[in-house]
Amino acid sequence: MTDNDLRNRLVDHLHSTTAFPDPRVEEAMRTVSRHLFVPGATVEEAYANRAINIKENPDPDALPLSCASQPDVVYAMLAQLNIQPGQRILEAGAGTGYNAALMQYLTGPAGEVTALDVHSDVVAHAQQRLAATGYDRVRVLQRDGAVGAPEYGPYDRIIATVGVWDFPVAWWNQLTPEGRIVLPLRWRGLTRSVALVRSGGGALTSESLAVCGFLPMVGQSGELDGFVDDERTFRLYWDADQSVRPETLRKTIGDPTEHLIWTGVEVAGDEDLAPIWLRLSAADAATCRLTVKSEFLATNRMRRPTVPALSPALVEGDSIAYITLNRVEGSEPARFMLGAVGYGPAGGDLAARLTEQIRAWGSDRTADPVIRIYPAGTPDDDLPTGHIIDKPSARMVIAYA
Repeated sequence: MTDNDLRNRLVDHLHSTTAFPDPRVEEAMRTVSRHLFVPGATVEEAYANRAINIKENPDPDALPLSCASQPDVVYAMLAQLNIQPGQRILEAGAGTGYNAALMQYLTGPAGEVTALDVHSDVVAHAQQRLAATGYDRVRVLQRDGAVGAPEYGPYDRIIATVGVWDFPVAWWNQLTPEGRIVLPLRWRGLTRSVALVRSGGGALTSESLAVCGFLPMVGQSGELDGFVDDERTFRLYWDADQSVRPETLRKTIGDPTEHLIWTGVEVAGDEDLAPIWLRLSAADAATCRLTVKSEFLATNRMRRPTVPALSPALVEGDSIAYITLNRVEGSEPARFMLGAVGYGPAGGDLAARLTEQIRAWGSDRTADPVIRIYPAGTPDDDLPTGHIIDKPSARMVIAYA
């Protein structure tokens, strides 16, 4: 198949499966050649629906330093951004330059695109590829994306293609009053692409959420992690405002006593359980994330989490609870009962709290929360009802209707 055939096949798939179908984004992705921005990959790899690493990390336990985002995420985020002709756009995270090329196509000859990246080699690659493919009106600068580029603003649209844990103050000041921001917002170990618009009371309010995964923005140190065991097979991830200490769970994971509650909520084998994590983050300050390797599971010290490599958990002191499952006997195709299992002195209480959120999700599996972002220092009395998560530069309020 030719590169045109492969590209059109990919875009056909993206357009038919996305939650945000957009004819203009579809047209842009059929026009801009992704394979020309990832010359280290084959044409087949370039038009597969997966991310491509472009800058590896020397730390084997760490994520890559830069990558070309997965095409379905690119499509969804551009649809959320809703670029109009002639608009001025700021991108934090230049990547390969491919996303900026798509945005230049969407904003047209009267618009402007400014892309920022902290890595000089990433900037050089993006500049070279954009020039070689005819999208040389994109401005690519070596700069911390959190600082923005006020000299070329204000911006009608701001997009981050790196994971954002704290909301940079500069973005408040560089966004037009009618502007829109789309960013992969990170909290409590999860990431969502959130489209935000200005609303009353100085807030930015979410209009849509989409599942995504991005490398974290360099310089934001609010996401912490640590191993529970000496063998480095059980890892926790939490935020700086949480008092999680993985070492306090070492005795707990060796204690066979468990608190198990079957919730009565059944799921199909391929059903997405990530919205339960969203529910937890909007209700419980103990929400964080765990990963366990197969070596740990082989010890049979604890029940298997639903997704060992990426699961929400509740952690308080020396106690933990997380989601587990069991196949419903005789079900074809296979169905599974969800359970909450806790360990440690407060394991029963944590499992009960987790059960409440699983059941809330079970009664409405499609609901999304509303997320509002306020400047740091906003008084509690000026915040709406919801669960408050404080970051250094912003206060996040997350709530279900």
